[in-house]
Amino acid sequence: MKPAEGNATNHCICPRYKYAVQLLGKRWTGLILATLLHGPKRFGEITMAVEGLSDRMLSDRMRELEGEGIVERVVYPDIPVRVEYHLTDKGHNLEPVIEAIHQWAKQWIPSDSQIC
Repeated sequence: MKPAEGNATNHCICPRYKYAVQLLGKRWTGLILATLLHGPKRFGEITMAVEGLSDRMLSDRMRELEGEGIVERVVYPDIPVRVEYHLTDKGHNLEPVIEAIHQWAKQWIPSDSQIC
């Protein structure tokens, strides 16, 4: 909704907020984070949990989230080598945000057979 003429105010969006929304708003990121809130997962477990997510896209997102300190990649020197991803403290601090989105969706997104 546009403000009425004469009532327009200059509103500056906080750069930190903008950065956070751009990071967390990328396709698949929220679903990946929601999956990791349930505990460490292997690469294949994440792709199975997030329908439609390609290996390449998951790899890109995990690299970004790891670079931001939200996800940690742990390599276990087993034979064969086992790699797991888990949320860092910074990542776990997103839990209330993700839960708030879940609650909002329950209230406002219609329960429809086309929407899971």
